[in-house]
Amino acid sequence: MKFIYVALVMVLTLSGVQAQQRQSINQEIQALKRQVIALNRDLYILEEDLLFPTNTQVAVYLSMDIGKFFELDAIELKVDGQTVTHYLYTEKQIASLKKGGVQRLYLGNVSQGDHQVTAIIRGIGPNQREYKLGASDTFTKDKKALSVELTIRDSLEKEQPIVEMVRH
Repeated sequence: MKFIYVALVMVLTLSGVQAQQRQSINQEIQALKRQVIALNRDLYILEEDLLFPTNTQVAVYLSMDIGKFFELDAIELKVDGQTVTHYLYTEKQIASLKKGGVQRLYLGNVSQGDHQVTAIIRGIGPNQREYKLGASDTFTKDKKALSVELTIRDSLEKEQPIVEMVRH
């Protein structure tokens, strides 16, 4: 009987030690996960800096305001006549844009000098008919990063959608 009692005490003691070791290992694993996430973030930032240096970087974003006269379906973006993005939208993505979301359409490199950005936007316009919007702008790229925002908004005066292109 003493033997069983001693064996039981030893098993309970060892299981307590193992539980502490497991907890310690779990804490180390969580710390390693946090370090990996931080390293991944740093690598992503470094990659962005290497692939898209500030002196050649151009970013194009899309936003929407209201959307009463236009239901977005697709967008094609051209830089200097070359198609760089063609995107089809889901209902959830359109809902996000209508709630104030902003989508990065393009991030790329261009040399310093004059360049043209053209956007062709397709969707359903007034009276549920197919509608095509276009916007084009020429900009001069200098040493600073350039971002361009395309905004689709309703023109209450004209009762139709319009596209604005603003450089930041």
